[in-house]
Amino acid sequence: MKELGIYIHIPFCIQKCYYCDFISFANKLEYQKKYIDNLKYEIQAQKNILEKSHITTIYIGGGTPSIIDSKYIVEVLNEIKKCMNVEDYRNAEITIEVNPGAVDIEKLKDYKNAGINRISIGLQSTQDRILKKIGRIHTWEDFNKTYQDVIDVGFENINVDLMIGLPELTINDIKESLDKVIKLSPKHISVYSLIVEENTKMEEFIESGKYILPDEEQERMEYRYVKDYLELNNYEHYEISNFSKKNYHSKHNENCWKQKEYIGFGIAAHSYIDGIRFSNTENLNNYIQFSEEDFSRFNMENLEEMVKLLQEKNHKENENSNYELDEEFPISFGIRKVHEIQNLDSQKKEYMLLGLRMLDGVLISEFKMKFGENPLYLFRKELAKLVDENLVEVDLDNIKLTRKGLDLANLVWEEFV
Repeated sequence: MKELGIYIHIPFCIQKCYYCDFISFANKLEYQKKYIDNLKYEIQAQKNILEKSHITTIYIGGGTPSIIDSKYIVEVLNEIKKCMNVEDYRNAEITIEVNPGAVDIEKLKDYKNAGINRISIGLQSTQDRILKKIGRIHTWEDFNKTYQDVIDVGFENINVDLMIGLPELTINDIKESLDKVIKLSPKHISVYSLIVEENTKMEEFIESGKYILPDEEQERMEYRYVKDYLELNNYEHYEISNFSKKNYHSKHNENCWKQKEYIGFGIAAHSYIDGIRFSNTENLNNYIQFSEEDFSRFNMENLEEMVKLLQEKNHKENENSNYELDEEFPISFGIRKVHEIQNLDSQKKEYMLLGLRMLDGVLISEFKMKFGENPLYLFRKELAKLVDENLVEVDLDNIKLTRKGLDLANLVWEEFV
């Protein structure tokens, strides 16, 4: 029985943050019931897949999942519970993202009773001026109340999100944020660098000169500062952007970095099964207009059959690369689009790319077990170059980033694209 992770996308929010390019919609809560009904239909349609799998993680993201009525979160989890092993459900890591100002103690109690055991809180900064500048709707005081509510309800496994590389953010601001968060002692802290995405307000503000971003050296200094500060305070740096106390790694994300399979439900949700990457429609109206019969008709079994037919008809397999895709790609089936059909060669490269996000890197023994080959030989040219440039080191069973490689990780990953 193979392992499988589940991702649930809740696309509603109060206000789009200025940097956000996720598929989310402000002020459309009138559609939440219909959306959840169809989400349950979609889950039912994949019952055979879920029953045959060992479900290890369930992650509810968005948008702002905590903005909708908590009874709908409970309904979705109950639907999943019907389709999986009861013992798996008890042991799974079940996470929900919440935002200060969009959750209360009653919702948190419902989450706890439904089996959710991990809360991820979007803070980003403890400075109200910075929060306002990036379009967050909450204050530091709001976050403090939410955090205390989470503790009072009985949650122990809590993640807090922070951001660096923001306009007007100083090292003193970062130190203050770290100090305040560390005093709360969350089990996990994620620290992300701002990425300016197309068609966001952040892009508009930067292009107009309204906002000025720190240069690359400043951002690297911020990153090194965060890394050193959190490690000095007993947080293990286990992945490029993630730090945790002992035994509190994010299992959901860690499974993705180890190239394990996952299935996504809801609009824009992505899945990775049997080397096939596909996603759901990003159109909310299309999704909520689908019927229960439509979801059944386009279940995973049908998708796999259609992909196989498509491979035979429209693709030419090349031993050393992905399928040569025609101009109709990505290919749509109902609400889904296929983005990638991997062959063995591309799976090996991706395994290296994803594995090198983790501080322990790629375990040579695990690579051999999965693919039957030694990565040191298979990628000898790439690794020789990276070792020579002091970006990667080979240490017993590990191929991992150096401290310089952490700063220049994109250059490392490019070798395996």
